Amino acid sequence: MKTSYFSIFLIIFTSAMSHAQLLLEKELFTRQDSLRGSITPEREWWDLTYYHLDIKVKPDEKFISGNTTIQYKVLKPYSEMQIDLQPPLKLTKAIQNGKELAIKHDGNAHFISLEEEQKIDAINTIDIFYEGHPREAKKAPWDGGISWEKDTNGKHFIASSCQGLGASVWWPCKDHMYDEVDSMLISVNVPDKLMNISNGRLRQVEQINDTKTYHWFVRNPINNYGVNINIGDYVNFSEKYDGLAGNLDLDYYVLRDNLDKAKEQFKQVPKMMEAFEYWFGQYPFYPDSFKLVEAPYLGMEHQSSVTYGNQYKNGYLGKDLSGTGWGLKFDFIIIHESGHEWFANNITNKDIADMWIHEGFTNYSESLFLDYHYGKKAASEYVIGTRQRIQNDKPIIGAYNVNKEGSSDMYFKGANMLHTLRYLIEDDKKWRKILIGINRDFYHQTVTTEEIETYLSKKSGIDLTAFFNQYLRTTKIPILEFSHKKRTLKYRWTNVVEGFDMPLRIKIGDNETWIYPKTEWQTLETPSSKMPVTVNKNFYVESKKIF
Repeated sequence: MKTSYFSIFLIIFTSAMSHAQLLLEKELFTRQDSLRGSITPEREWWDLTYYHLDIKVKPDEKFISGNTTIQYKVLKPYSEMQIDLQPPLKLTKAIQNGKELAIKHDGNAHFISLEEEQKIDAINTIDIFYEGHPREAKKAPWDGGISWEKDTNGKHFIASSCQGLGASVWWPCKDHMYDEVDSMLISVNVPDKLMNISNGRLRQVEQINDTKTYHWFVRNPINNYGVNINIGDYVNFSEKYDGLAGNLDLDYYVLRDNLDKAKEQFKQVPKMMEAFEYWFGQYPFYPDSFKLVEAPYLGMEHQSSVTYGNQYKNGYLGKDLSGTGWGLKFDFIIIHESGHEWFANNITNKDIADMWIHEGFTNYSESLFLDYHYGKKAASEYVIGTRQRIQNDKPIIGAYNVNKEGSSDMYFKGANMLHTLRYLIEDDKKWRKILIGINRDFYHQTVTTEEIETYLSKKSGIDLTAFFNQYLRTTKIPILEFSHKKRTLKYRWTNVVEGFDMPLRIKIGDNETWIYPKTEWQTLETPSSKMPVTVNKNFYVESKKIF
């Protein structure tokens, strides 16, 4: 085939414009983005082992002060440590072995010059002091910080939320997902008429004049954004769940006036735990218990301290996100945010660009809850119903090393991708075994998307390389083009990445069968050309009949 000069010019021009666009996108990221989102030399040389966050919260002044004691293991010799803390909070000093250290401030990153030799395998500690008025949440939890609210009785109602934005918006830490601290003590001093609820188990309540300090201890590894404070006029009720690893304490902290509503609505928690332990394996944080804590915003997956603000309604603030009716069978926040205990808290993405691992699996967990309690048909109808919310505006995977997540399609498109994979595998026992295996084999680990993709390919026995490239790295939905003439079904994939050859279940008349499309035309003999051809809706694809 001959190629015109105009075609050559068009190819070169298009390539140049694409390259220019890539450069433009790259230029949009700043040094601060790189300091926040990459494993810098000042981070990689030390491994977190323990935090003690010890703070005083003054609600009337919207003021926080205190310090973080950081214990770490030296992986290689280095003399500078990066600690993150976001303005308007101020990092005031750093002390190691009684000596105050020099600090170089660079926006949200603070570089501490260490005076003592950092010997490989040594376990050292450093104290970081800070104070100030932390950023107020503008639209928690999506645009987080600290929410300084009042309850209906005029009492303070305060909570943190910081996914994406980073824990350094309210306390100094190593603010990168790749390194989870092994254990943590959270000590929060508040006025004595209020309570603070944080992660893990309550060790002690210490009365200090007209204040109380609540000491919470987390025995399991925890990611930074999973750490939280919740301050209010709380009342508590609890129950025990007979789970896969024995008795699990289920604790609930709600505003005083909402106790009766909570006792009714939170009956869904044991049902959630039963469904998710069936599909994903044992709850990952038995030593730290499970808590559901009322918060002044919609909700968030804080580890062992899940926050709740869904107004004690089923659905998403009373709405069914699927449009099928099934979304009103459960409280969205109880089910979704608790699902994150397995996907986000047990298994955590190393880079927020791979946040689909958190949100895709957890969004999909909603349909698995329905599957367990209402059946497979209900689960399918629900997840298929959420497709109306997919935008396909940009790829699900974001830019790496700059703290940049991808499209919000990681929720609904991610769930539909996994639902498609379930039907591609076809064997539900095998699918369940894979989901349990992920939580077992990556237990308490940070992971990359490549690790999860490889695992799913290996355990399913299917090369899913093109499958994930299609759904995670492009906005294109596969299109099955077909014609049905003279008792011959002719079909192929279009709008797909290189190598995409996903098998598909279709129905010809009343008979369902597998076909194996490629980008080249395939054929199948049929009894009659008058039989309608329909694609199984459980596969997230489109179809187009051509004549």
